[in-house]
Amino acid sequence: MEVLHSPVMQDEVLGALAPQAGSLQIDATVGGGGHTERILEAANPDGRVLGFDADEAAIARVGQRLSRFGDRLVLRCANFRELADVAPEAGFGAVDGLFFDLGLSSFQLADRERGFGFRAGGPLDMRFDATHGVPAAELLSTLDADGLASLFRRYGEEPAAWRIAKAIVAERASTPVGTAEALAALVERVVPGNPRQPRRTHPATRVFQALRIAVNDELGALEAGLAAAMDLLRPGGRLVVLSYHSLEDRIVKQFLAGERRGCICPPQVPICVCGHTPRLRLVTRPSQTPSDAEIAANPRARSARLRAAERLAA
Repeated sequence: MEVLHSPVMQDEVLGALAPQAGSLQIDATVGGGGHTERILEAANPDGRVLGFDADEAAIARVGQRLSRFGDRLVLRCANFRELADVAPEAGFGAVDGLFFDLGLSSFQLADRERGFGFRAGGPLDMRFDATHGVPAAELLSTLDADGLASLFRRYGEEPAAWRIAKAIVAERASTPVGTAEALAALVERVVPGNPRQPRRTHPATRVFQALRIAVNDELGALEAGLAAAMDLLRPGGRLVVLSYHSLEDRIVKQFLAGERRGCICPPQVPICVCGHTPRLRLVTRPSQTPSDAEIAANPRARSARLRAAERLAA
């Protein structure tokens, strides 16, 4: 089955990133390669892009699809939490732009061997890098009800977390909850929809999100990646982030706010002792969201939020 991948907010991302000829850019999540391709085209004829992805399949796919760019595209199979080490080794120790697209690609959602999406189904693995961490099915089989409920609340902000957790523990006593189909069906039974109020998303969406975030430590990786970006960006370089749920966006928003402030000493301290100076200025204020036309054409874009900032001189 052919998978159609539609990069989200392409024009807005390019406008915020503003790649120029000869510039060095990092795409920290190449995914399907759509944004990477546009960045390379905008940086013609000699701009270069370093593309990261923890998913080996994504790196292989993008390498083949964008082979026409030759050595202008450098790919590394690595999580963006490793930016601080991998980027300088690849010749990208000082860059003009750094882009994070925190959403799943259409290829991952459609992969029946990974269990990212309940519509595609398959074993509940959910790891971006199959060589690290434990599969989601292992969490479902080993955590007790309190642990599962806490996970669903913390990473999925799921109101019915306790009911779902108890149902999983009861179910696994006789049958393991090891596939995306089984988990989605269980959540749908526990949290049935109101026929008078059609849902925009499947009732298992928050549970799947929570498991994926926990399996890949996505929030910890995001914090590490953002911190590394500050040391990699040249003055005038742009940091652009596309997030898709409130947990990610909160981290990005707070990070940008902290880096655009000066002194962060407590109010009771009479003179500044922290030495903190602003390192960013906001490019997007407020954040940007997809147009109605884009959401109609690509419903997966509806939750996207773009934030961007520019690195100030040290």
